Amino acid sequence: MSVLPLVFTSGWASGINAYAVVLLLGIFGRTGLTDGVPASLQRTDVLVVAAVLFLCEAVADKVPYMDSIWDTVHTVIRPVAGAVVGALLAGQSGSLSDITAAAVGGSTALASHFVKAGTRMAINTSPEPFTNVGMSIAEDLGVAGLVTFAMFNPEAAAIIAAVLLAIGLAILIFLWSRIRRFLRRRAQRREEKRLAAGARETTGAPPR
Repeated sequence: MSVLPLVFTSGWASGINAYAVVLLLGIFGRTGLTDGVPASLQRTDVLVVAAVLFLCEAVADKVPYMDSIWDTVHTVIRPVAGAVVGALLAGQSGSLSDITAAAVGGSTALASHFVKAGTRMAINTSPEPFTNVGMSIAEDLGVAGLVTFAMFNPEAAAIIAAVLLAIGLAILIFLWSRIRRFLRRRAQRREEKRLAAGARETTGAPPR
């Protein structure tokens, strides 16, 4: 069970930025900082794709509303990434079954993804863009720092990840009413655009 703390931490981090997790683990393995990273994560093509997607996320994650769209798209991707990384880590160590590791990594990634996505929805209720940028930078630094820490102190890193996840879930529950208002306003804007488009088609007015 020695790999379980690392699986849990990587799952938490994958729910926030899965591409950063894959990229960091691959770099750690390629540079010889640890021998616990499977060869499949160290492949050049995997690292290149992870780096490109990480850069895309670094941009999208800092733009109001675009970050929520990006989160929606990654509702499946991040938990799957957490499950795959967990299974690969377990297969490399041989101390935990692949299925158990995939379940832990995937479920933890799903929980942290909901915290991230819900928090961003709450932040997007504010018109200023600076909170998005600050939150995105804090998330990236947190993922990088905790994954790196987990390479050398997996148990302590897992405890920190668990505390952060619990705090995040508590904040998400507290902000839920604000998030619902945001979702209602977004649905209302879509309905208004649909009705406006229908009215233009009826009157023959040019689209705006």
